[in-house]
Amino acid sequence: MNDRYRVVGQCVVMLAVCAVLAILATGRAKDIQPARGLASDASAAVADAGRSLPAGDENPAGSTAAAKPDKSTTPTDTRQAEMRDARKSGTASNAAQQLASVEARPSDPYWKEGDSAARHMLQSPPVSIERANTDWNLGPNHYSRLPEYPKANAGERTPFDIWRYQGRGGSSFGDPTLGMPWEEWMERNVRLKTQLMEDVRRYMDGRFNFSGERIEGQYMAGGKPIMKGPVARLAGNVKSWEALASMTPEEIRQRDIFPYKPLAHPLATTAHMVFPEFWVKAHPEHERMDMDMDIPDDYLPEFPPPLFLTTHKEMGDVTNGQEVTIGNYYEMFNGLITAEQMEGLKELLRPTASTWFNHTTHRVTVEPSAGVGCFSCHVNGHTNAAFELAPDSRPNQARLRVDTPTIRGNFNVMQLSSKRSIRGLDHFAEVEEYFDGDPGSLGQPIGLANRQRSLTNRMGDFMAIVDYAPAPKLSPLMTLYPTLATEQELRGERIFHGKAQCAKCHYGPAFTDEYMHDLQVERFYVGRPEGPIKTFALRGIKDTPPYMHDGRCPTLHDVVEFFNVILELKLTHDEKEDLVAYLLCL
Repeated sequence: MNDRYRVVGQCVVMLAVCAVLAILATGRAKDIQPARGLASDASAAVADAGRSLPAGDENPAGSTAAAKPDKSTTPTDTRQAEMRDARKSGTASNAAQQLASVEARPSDPYWKEGDSAARHMLQSPPVSIERANTDWNLGPNHYSRLPEYPKANAGERTPFDIWRYQGRGGSSFGDPTLGMPWEEWMERNVRLKTQLMEDVRRYMDGRFNFSGERIEGQYMAGGKPIMKGPVARLAGNVKSWEALASMTPEEIRQRDIFPYKPLAHPLATTAHMVFPEFWVKAHPEHERMDMDMDIPDDYLPEFPPPLFLTTHKEMGDVTNGQEVTIGNYYEMFNGLITAEQMEGLKELLRPTASTWFNHTTHRVTVEPSAGVGCFSCHVNGHTNAAFELAPDSRPNQARLRVDTPTIRGNFNVMQLSSKRSIRGLDHFAEVEEYFDGDPGSLGQPIGLANRQRSLTNRMGDFMAIVDYAPAPKLSPLMTLYPTLATEQELRGERIFHGKAQCAKCHYGPAFTDEYMHDLQVERFYVGRPEGPIKTFALRGIKDTPPYMHDGRCPTLHDVVEFFNVILELKLTHDEKEDLVAYLLCL
């Protein structure tokens, strides 16, 4: 019966369409008017053709009679008749071609001086209005007051303060060619790497004091010591963090003393993934010939990290201290997870070609590479702090540096990208394959993963059971157990929900509101505004240094100092220490 009704419905629709076409064909749709400018263009085209008709033609196309259709005809009838006359004359053998190249005529009520001569796409001109010049309250951060990005090709150096610049690139699309022979590309990158990394370390030492000081008695879930901060350096003429926080945003910007300016990719023209030193030692196939990581291992997550499953909480770390690889995952997880999850985990581990890690000459490794897998950065469902450039903007210099987020607890998170609204773990798995955001022009020659939705669904199935690390002092209501927490930690909890106003954005089981917020950090420095960034989850935050989307805050102390300044909270030294103590409990 359902099929019969469907066939009847289709027949009714077809009859209705035929009726409309019949009305149009007999010229009864008199109220239908031609699109702006098209009727006059068509008449002009036929008029041009008619000027060369032989003498004695009964109705030359250029005559007044041809220009004024009979009242009993429609514009459609007139146009068709004019085109027939032009074809019959033999002087307009390709009427469509003449119509495509027709010039706008003053008789067109929408034509004005300065209009383009050829309306080859038969579209009305765009609307344009006069608007007063404004900087949209951006002041010195407006693009008109910022320098343009320096012109540079892949592999050529860019300023470490690339966030001070603005502009657009030559194209939104990538190019799978190097622009030079492979031997020249490799020799140049290897030769320039030493000087580049010396300059990078000098720059980072000027911004941070990586002293290696630890927080006594505080460790990550797997036992790695947690570093003490803040390690960002204050300007020489600023006496203390409290003194800095007492200044206005305008004063800090004018004096150029904001310590948490954006952290850029050291080589923005090539960009792509940069792996930590500890990872490269274990996986030398991911060593780049052009640059290395710029943050010391002490200030990065532990390796290999524990892996916790929501479905087997009784086991704790299911890896027993091992890195999960394509070679051991079956033995490790067979009998613990479903067949779909096993398939998804295998795909998360399987290396595939990426923009610069692949088997072609368009690469940054000396030897051809099988590529990278999702777990090359999200090792054991966590993170090794490899960084990249966000794929949401152009040119390369405008793309924000982004740290690798953890997968732990992503079942509670819907915003899965710092700048774009990636919603759902399967979508997250789908976009991981094209970090440079150009699967079209780069995907085919390099051979990116191009995974099918059924496969990314299974990858999402596994990621959905990766759990947080245990937080024994945290109750089911996301409050501290008074009998387990110290007095300092309890004071920090009150500050978190009170004076510091953290809970306005960080609440619930993941400690995030799932929104993107514009903190307007450019109030404190001159440079290109970064716009809205997602609210990162704070659950398990002690295991995920460095912090902020680009790693500009290496420690939790730096995070607290950052927000104390930009939100003008006026926290005291002791209050900031209490707040850090609370964050370590999450």
